[in-house]
Amino acid sequence: MKPVNLLSYVKGMHYAWVTLGIAVAIRLISSVERTASGVLLAYMVDPVGEFGWSRSVVGLALSLQWIFSGVFGPPAGWLGDRYGLRLTMALGALMFLGTSVLIGLVTAPWQFILYFGILMSAALAIFQVPLVSAVTLWFHRHLGVAMGLLQSAQGLANVMFAPLMVVLLTNWGWRWAFWGPGVVGGLVLLLLIRFFRNEPAEMGLRPLGADPKAPIQPVQSGPRARLRTTVFLQQARRTFTFWNLIGIHYWGCAGHAIIVVYLADIVRTQGLSLATGALVVSTMFGVSSFTRFAVPILADRAGSKGAMALCFFLQALPIALLFWAHEAWHFYLFAVLFGIGFGGEMSAFPIINRQYYGNAPTGTIYGWQMLGAGIGMASGSFLGGVLRDLTGDYTLALVSSFVLSLMGATAILILPSTAHQQIPEWEAALPPQIRPTTPAQPATL
Repeated sequence: MKPVNLLSYVKGMHYAWVTLGIAVAIRLISSVERTASGVLLAYMVDPVGEFGWSRSVVGLALSLQWIFSGVFGPPAGWLGDRYGLRLTMALGALMFLGTSVLIGLVTAPWQFILYFGILMSAALAIFQVPLVSAVTLWFHRHLGVAMGLLQSAQGLANVMFAPLMVVLLTNWGWRWAFWGPGVVGGLVLLLLIRFFRNEPAEMGLRPLGADPKAPIQPVQSGPRARLRTTVFLQQARRTFTFWNLIGIHYWGCAGHAIIVVYLADIVRTQGLSLATGALVVSTMFGVSSFTRFAVPILADRAGSKGAMALCFFLQALPIALLFWAHEAWHFYLFAVLFGIGFGGEMSAFPIINRQYYGNAPTGTIYGWQMLGAGIGMASGSFLGGVLRDLTGDYTLALVSSFVLSLMGATAILILPSTAHQQIPEWEAALPPQIRPTTPAQPATL
């Protein structure tokens, strides 16, 4: 796929901003089917509907998608680090298109579990991990703004596409609910990727904000890239920070998964309508879009450790409101307060990776962190349902959500300062022939 240079159409703008705009569009389009999970569950368990399947079957597919999106995270980062980001994302677009067609043909539970729960996860992992790594390569300055815009797109997708899926299912049926967004979205993704570049050096550019006197150094590809990634990952794995960051993403996602999955039903158990519950959830995701944008900027300018700890505490503390909430405004208040912490919980990870590891090939590391997130989402949603069934109410589930988020906050507090890189001399372990001739330029905050 031959790349197209949009600078011939957009004058006076660094191509980093063009790349970011493409990345935001890709994130929005690729999120269309995941964001509709709650709508799909309600549609597929309707006893008089097209499927009438059990909640356990549909829930298994949803949990597997979270798990396998995490499992595919490290391989997706590995592909991007070694074979280039454009090629990896083109593969993701083809998988997105093809799997959407397969999901539209589903007639049996095993097909839905395989196509939606497993195969679609691989495409989603590609657009979650290498896409973030791609944007970080283009920005030395304003990385927080870039990550904020990219991460907020995911929250916005939840607000935009759940109603769209309802309209498609109601008026066009199951097949076109996936064939329409899947085929059109997949083709648009392939078109957008034509304008995407792996790195600034491909265009003879430096990253935005880089020292104008610094040499233009391409990110190595092929065997050299594989060796660089292997050497860096070997050293990173020896540090406690590498494993702690994976755990932090697990604790945070396990904590908020209980709320994300069951909040609408919690509202319903207080005698309010399901429509009210859906609006409360939409409010939560809407607020989270703003903090997904703001927190990376704060992390970039003031350090990620404090920003992440604040968000984890803000994700935990509002849960206390749910123990006495019984009127609609109580739940809307909770949605606003919880949405602040929930949106910021995940959005600072690319920033802290840059602050800890500089310009090292961090795609695989971010993939490992997303593995923790995926397993956390799956285990939190499963735990919440089990506790609800065993006890007859959501009290223990809410306590678990509170404790899990606090465990994540505690793990953040023992992270080292982001003022210093963790393994600044990692390239010294490379063979002499592929060591850089000049030291890596640190990121500008």
